[in-house]
Amino acid sequence: MGDFNLALLLVAVIVCVLVFVFNVYLLVNYQHPDDANQAYFPKFVVVLGLSIAAISILMLPADVANRQACRHAIYNGACNLTLPMKDLWLAIYIIDAILVFFVIPFAMFYYEGDQDKTVWKRVKSASLWVIVTAVVCALVLGILYGLIGKVDFTVRHLSSTTEPFPPSFNFSDGQQCIGGTRQCSAYIANAASETTWTMRTTFPEYIVALATIAGSVLFTIFGGVGIACLPLGLIFSFVRRPKAVITRSQYIKEATELGKKARELKKAADALHQEERSGNKGRKWRKNVKSVEKEVLLLEEDVKSLEEMYPQGEKAETSWALTVLGYLAKLVLGVIGLIVSVAWIAHIVIYLLIDPPLSAFLNEVFIKLDDIWGLLGTAAFAFFCFYLLLAVIAGAMMLGLKLVFITIHPMKWGATLMNSFLFNVGLILLSSISVIQFCATAFGYYAQATAAQEIFGHTLQSLRGIKYLYKYNVFQIGFIVLAGLTFVYYGAFGWRRKKPSARFQLST
Repeated sequence: MGDFNLALLLVAVIVCVLVFVFNVYLLVNYQHPDDANQAYFPKFVVVLGLSIAAISILMLPADVANRQACRHAIYNGACNLTLPMKDLWLAIYIIDAILVFFVIPFAMFYYEGDQDKTVWKRVKSASLWVIVTAVVCALVLGILYGLIGKVDFTVRHLSSTTEPFPPSFNFSDGQQCIGGTRQCSAYIANAASETTWTMRTTFPEYIVALATIAGSVLFTIFGGVGIACLPLGLIFSFVRRPKAVITRSQYIKEATELGKKARELKKAADALHQEERSGNKGRKWRKNVKSVEKEVLLLEEDVKSLEEMYPQGEKAETSWALTVLGYLAKLVLGVIGLIVSVAWIAHIVIYLLIDPPLSAFLNEVFIKLDDIWGLLGTAAFAFFCFYLLLAVIAGAMMLGLKLVFITIHPMKWGATLMNSFLFNVGLILLSSISVIQFCATAFGYYAQATAAQEIFGHTLQSLRGIKYLYKYNVFQIGFIVLAGLTFVYYGAFGWRRKKPSARFQLST
């Protein structure tokens, strides 16, 4: 056993319990009043999904700590590891894939089903959708695994002669082998010694690999945008803050305009509901539904801003003081987030895109923090990974507001419906796979010799049909490009105040 294996096991159990309790707390406080005391199955899925996502992120620091417990062992096999991390990784991500592609879609179809239907009919309708999805996924996975489910490792064939034991050794940088041969060292061996070793990967690892690719596409788009808009959104929210309390006449004027907008949206929503009942649910109808949802969200933000600019009641001064403090907190968090975002982008360029890396950068920071206190580097490591997940959610929210074809599912304290919960949990779960792979690659020096690096490094990056995406850094380059474009967008337009929306009309 390693030096602190028992402590690691206790920490792992305690963290899992705390994660579960915290997610129950989030569900209770974020859920909409309409979902109180009902929709128990979607709520169970939400808590389970959030717990799996959080534990999967925390498993990478646990993997590092698990391996560091054996740092005094002569070789890895000489140490009896506390946690079977490779088995845990595969189990967690197979559960992750089942939740994303089967359980969460079933819960969403069931929750969004026609409330006039019986429970059995809603279950039957949701099950049909899930069964079709399961058949398609099984066929695609089976065909791909049968055709290209292999890994191609590039290896070197090394050999050496033997000689009687000499009285003294005469080795140098130019001569590292016995008998004058140059085939015993990978660094000086000629190109002819290089060959390809092909083997079939296991089916669980193949499922994890394909789920990682699907998550990497979303992570590149939403994460690249979110890494910039998350801190800049907070900073520019402070820049656009209300500077003073407005007069009563200004409040009445603004409230009247918002009331007109609310009536227009109510009329549009009634028209869409009538179309739904008549069975006319085509592409235009879905487009109009998304437009109404986004306009309602913007209207709610306008109402909140108006309430901030004209606090009412006996505690109006206290309310205004809390508003000012809230915007100051956004500024502080935005500045901290900006530092983290810039550090992430700089690390990707320095360590991943430049070959050979200019510096280990954040890897060295985590190692030095570990030298100060055993879990300090691990905690910082976990924070940087969690920050990427927050960036994905922020990017999805921003693109959802800007692009019509992306459905928006905002998370609001005390006003979040279960379908929005389920959508965001699915996004978090799918993105968490690629976040772990990204962190295992970006912090490869700090997380070396871990089970995560074995799965997400060697196997994934050598898989046929997929390895070229990682060989040419497609996802990292896309991430950096989108982050740069978002920084430019916020620099050009982020400081401007949002203009009132024009009169809303349905698309005909």
